[in-house]
Amino acid sequence: MKLYHGGLIEVKTPRIMATDHIGDFGIGFYTTTDLEQARRFVATRCDRSRKPQGVISYFEVPDDFLKMQELKIRIFRKADEAWARFVEANRRDVNYRHDYDIVYGPVANDQVYASFALYESALIDFKELLNRLKVRKLTDQVLFHTERSLSLLKYVGSEVVQCPQK
Repeated sequence: MKLYHGGLIEVKTPRIMATDHIGDFGIGFYTTTDLEQARRFVATRCDRSRKPQGVISYFEVPDDFLKMQELKIRIFRKADEAWARFVEANRRDVNYRHDYDIVYGPVANDQVYASFALYESALIDFKELLNRLKVRKLTDQVLFHTERSLSLLKYVGSEVVQCPQK
């Protein structure tokens, strides 16, 4: 199975690095099965950093990697209450840590982040947040959270992506 990582530089050897932005599922190395999602992420990173281009790094993993018994894996099939609580914990508490090797599930897009911002500002309640999540079609993300899980990723190439300048 192919996975894609969008960023500003080519990544041949994935690493878990501390960052100033914690993703939906915590600290780790993020990928997606959706090439277009990776392109959108590159565009976002280019826009934030004012860089003219980014890179999508391609990886292969075993087709059954989400079923591996030797790894602790959390799968969210949809943006439901369990997913929202998990994302909320990672977004709100910089000290929150989980012990999963891999986390798979929907990626929060701009509309979802806007809904979370309304919730975090107490402008909507959790029930309304869930209602707003139900109407969104979200792509996926795969977080590799441990060194052990990173060993599954095999680099197979990359693509430079030119970013439109504003």
